[in-house]
Amino acid sequence: MLSELPPAREPHIPLHAEELSVSRRQTTGDTLQVSTVTREHERFVDEMLNHERVEIERVPIGRPVDAIPPVRQEGDTTIMSVVEETIVVDRRLLLKEEVRIRRLRVSERHQETVVLRKQEAVITRVEPLGADVASERQENR
Repeated sequence: MLSELPPAREPHIPLHAEELSVSRRQTTGDTLQVSTVTREHERFVDEMLNHERVEIERVPIGRPVDAIPPVRQEGDTTIMSVVEETIVVDRRLLLKEEVRIRRLRVSERHQETVVLRKQEAVITRVEPLGADVASERQENR
């Protein structure tokens, strides 16, 4: 067994080894606040708008008829007959007038400035209370 020991004249250097231990712990981190902000901006609108209007024309006729004329269509005009019963030695229908209803398509430019709204998310980082106190203590040392 003596042969296993280093000779007394040779230097002996003890070796050291480091070991690493990794673990996890939960700490209070930063807190985030999320809020929305509504912003308004104006936008100019320039569009063609279409609508219909009605034009009424009364046309006197004064002609006798045998029966009430039906409502009829002539192009864009609807014609409704108005009759009146009169007493003569015999009874006759007299076409008193026609009411002519014409549809007219009208296009006109419409310009207007309107307000549009847009929401944006604003994120703010809030430091935890413990982090401020710990950093102040380290600065005081």
